Amino acid sequence: MNSVERITLAMQCKQPDRVPVAEFLIDERVARATAPGCIDAADCMDKLNLDMVACGAFFGTVHEHDDGTFVDEWGVVYKRNAEFVAHPVSGPIKSLDDARRYEPPDPDAPQRLGQLPELVLRYKGRRAIGFRHRAAFMWGAYLTGLDNLLVYFLTEPELANVVLDKVLECNIRIARNAVRAGAEIILLGDDYAYNRGPLMAPDQFREFVYPRLKKMVAAIHEEGALCIKHSDGWLWPILDLIVDAGPEAINPIDPVARMDLGEVKKACGDRVCLVGNIDCGELLSHGTEEEVRKAVRQAIKAAAPGGGYILSSSNSIHSSVNPANLRAMYDEALKVGAY
Repeated sequence: MNSVERITLAMQCKQPDRVPVAEFLIDERVARATAPGCIDAADCMDKLNLDMVACGAFFGTVHEHDDGTFVDEWGVVYKRNAEFVAHPVSGPIKSLDDARRYEPPDPDAPQRLGQLPELVLRYKGRRAIGFRHRAAFMWGAYLTGLDNLLVYFLTEPELANVVLDKVLECNIRIARNAVRAGAEIILLGDDYAYNRGPLMAPDQFREFVYPRLKKMVAAIHEEGALCIKHSDGWLWPILDLIVDAGPEAINPIDPVARMDLGEVKKACGDRVCLVGNIDCGELLSHGTEEEVRKAVRQAIKAAAPGGGYILSSSNSIHSSVNPANLRAMYDEALKVGAY
């Protein structure tokens, strides 16, 4: 069984020959330290025998400020940090008039698919091809400010709807283009929660977020691809809604956020594939190799029976992850993950 077949079966809640192993994002510095000689993160994924390679949509910088911040094609101001994803500082939408005038980036711009065409040429048929993207919520939050968007859900719903609809239309077009260019799995990265609970009440999630997530997933399926829905945090109050939106898999089932993998398996493992949940914060950064291997064995024991599980980190491989622990995680998964 090859990697594409293995990932596809797991995402159909079926049992492949072994537990697939995947990662959505690996910091380039960690990648090179983990797999010396690799040319980029995708090459690292391949050299480590992961079952998927992945890249993301590209939105370039349009202006650099003297204070070190920069503006991207969405019109959002960011401050760079040590990680791959910069921190948003402010967005261009402050009012309903701003929202009505706002024009998202061109979804058909030639650079929009980033590294995807290259990955398709290098790995198609040998590794599953993943494309990191979003639906509507987090780009909407970047455009308005997260706190502001959550307030708008209650006080200015028209403003929230205008913003989210414009973002969604742009992002659906990008997702369709990505699948047509060879992506087999769209990885939707909007976060809906933090470690103590969802960012919004379930009623607001049902009204503003769920219909757009469902529409994005439907568009992905129309193009013939699969969908993994990512969200950090304690998701229990909205977990059923996320699953009902139709993604084949959910990620990352973060143990630090009290998302017990075995409990999630019992609750919805017959309806959706689980992807995660090896702690990338303390464990992969500061734990011992044996502690990492033990966590891998526990995760496989909890979620692998019957299929429908892909082993991965609890978010992504950021710059603080210990390369030795990363190698240990994947090595142990390949060693003990056979069905």
